[in-house]
Amino acid sequence: MIKRTLYFGNPAYLSLKNSQLVIKIPGLEKSNMHQNFKDEFTTTVPIEDIGVVVLDSMYLTITSGVISALLDNNCAIVTCDSKCMPVGLLLPLAGNTIQSERFRKQLDASLPLKKQLWQQTIRAKIYNQAMILGKYTKAETGNMMAWTETVRSGDSDNLEGRAAAYYWRNVFPAIPKFVRGRDEAAPNNLLNYGYAILRAVVARALVESGLLPTFGIHHHNRYNAYCLADDIMEPYRPYVDEIVIGIINEGIDYSTLTRDLKARFLVLPTTEVVIGGKRSPLMVAVSQTTSSLYKCFNGEIRLISYPEIVD
Repeated sequence: MIKRTLYFGNPAYLSLKNSQLVIKIPGLEKSNMHQNFKDEFTTTVPIEDIGVVVLDSMYLTITSGVISALLDNNCAIVTCDSKCMPVGLLLPLAGNTIQSERFRKQLDASLPLKKQLWQQTIRAKIYNQAMILGKYTKAETGNMMAWTETVRSGDSDNLEGRAAAYYWRNVFPAIPKFVRGRDEAAPNNLLNYGYAILRAVVARALVESGLLPTFGIHHHNRYNAYCLADDIMEPYRPYVDEIVIGIINEGIDYSTLTRDLKARFLVLPTTEVVIGGKRSPLMVAVSQTTSSLYKCFNGEIRLISYPEIVD
C-alpha cells in the first residue's frame, strides 16, 4: 500500500484516538458557529496509512502519543525551522524484525563491496541526469552517457563531480548562470526542500529494510546522521529536479518557497518511476532499492536496484 504524505503548515492540534491521527484546527471554539459546523474542522487519518509527516508551523501541537504511534508504524517525521525549511528528521529505532543481524551485515561490508556499490550508484545518477537533460533541454548528452559507462569502482575519477558541473550548467536553460548550492539563489530553495522530502523517504525505507541510515557506502561526514540515505538518494535526485523544471517552465514565481510550491513536492512519494522494467510509485521503488542494498550486504546479489528515467 502506498503511504500518505501529510503536510501541516497552519496551526493545528494533533492527537491520537483509536489508532487514528486526529487533526483539529484551533480557534473555532471562540466563534459563534453552530456546533455541527465546528465539528467539520476535525478530521482523522489512520496511522497505518501515513508514511511521511511534515511539520511546518511554529504553532503546531502534537502529542507524544501521536509521535510514538507514527514511529511505531515506521513513519518519518520531518520538522521545519522558522524559515519553513526542513531542519530535523525523526525515524523509528526498530524498523525490521531482524534488525541487529542486518546491522551486522551492513557494518561488516568490505571496502571493495562498498566501492562497487558506489560505482553502481553514480552510474545510475549520471544516467538519470542525462535523461533529464535529454527530455527538457537541447544540451548534448553523449558525454554524460559515456561517463555513465566509464565510472570506475569507488568513482575514483570523480565523474560524479564532472557530470554534476555539466548538468547544473545546462539543466535550467532559462537561468544561464545558475549555481547549485544550498545557500545560493532560487531555485535552490526548491531543490533544497525537495531533496529534504526525498531524504526522509529514503531514510524511512532504509530503517524499514533493517539498515542504519548513519553508516554510508561513500559519505562519511562525522556530523551527518544520514550518510547512507544521502548515498542511496543520489539516483533519485533527478525526480526532484524534474518537479523544479516544471515549476520554472510554468512561469511560476519561485523566489519565495510558498505553501503552493511546497505542495508540488508532497506528491514525490507517489511519483511514478520505472524500476526493474516496471512502473511503480517512488516510495515503493525506494523500498525495492533499500531491500536490494541489504541483499548486496548479505551476499545474495551484486547489484542495487535503481530506477531509470525514461522518455
